[in-house]
Amino acid sequence: MPPRSTPTERQKRLGAELKRMRTEAGETTEFAARLLGIDRTRIANMEAGIRIITPERVRTLACNYDVRDDTYVDALVAMAESRPKDWWETYRGQLPAGLLDIAELEWHSTGIRTGAFLHVPGLLQTDGYVRAVCGAALPPLSPHEIELRVAMRMQRQQVLHRASPVTYTAYVHEAALRIEFGGVKVMRTQLEHLCDVGQQANVDIRVLPFASGAFPGAGQTICDIRGVVPQLDTIQLDTAHGPGFTHAPAQLDKYRSQLDWMESVSLDTSASRDFILALIAA
Repeated sequence: MPPRSTPTERQKRLGAELKRMRTEAGETTEFAARLLGIDRTRIANMEAGIRIITPERVRTLACNYDVRDDTYVDALVAMAESRPKDWWETYRGQLPAGLLDIAELEWHSTGIRTGAFLHVPGLLQTDGYVRAVCGAALPPLSPHEIELRVAMRMQRQQVLHRASPVTYTAYVHEAALRIEFGGVKVMRTQLEHLCDVGQQANVDIRVLPFASGAFPGAGQTICDIRGVVPQLDTIQLDTAHGPGFTHAPAQLDKYRSQLDWMESVSLDTSASRDFILALIAA
């Protein structure tokens, strides 16, 4: 098959795991190429996520790299399996690839933990709130681009409501609950939605009041997206130039520590709901 021009974050992650297995086994790309009977450059492309690798070849490499974690290998094989087009692919070419990568990672995750300081987390946003956030983008988005983002964000929320929903914990700073994106009416609807969705068994919303004081980090949204196995966890960060992704162990530890801090200073679930209801009533 021809190489991909723009691999997805999930495809790049599979390649990165293939490279990690090889380097931890102390093997070279020449060794891997001989195993598969292909050119060495194709191994490099597979490890970059540019070239497709079959599930059978993933198992061959894992076996010869002496990887004995069957659950981990099975997860990599699943990543290599061909799939019909998923729903987010309908937006490819219309929205930035990073937004599709977020949807794909969320869809395949086993749990999500997020911390937000200035915006309500995306999986908890109403359509009116999304329009207001997108309407404040620079450079300005066209009405069509805004509506595409609204439609996609609403579809992303399937992961919270499907037959096997993702376990979701959100730490939301009081600032995000008070900034009136879209005005008073839109924000009231958004706060009411938080109270409603927060009653689902798989959703836990925790508020960090202003009284919690100073906080670590840069104040951007942090999302810890858990994979099928811990080795496939990913941190997603919101930045001014689009979403960023990292799975380096040191970075995972750093951002998880920030989320742990947010948990330690947040109100419990019941008190958080009362806090939001008080804002609605104010």
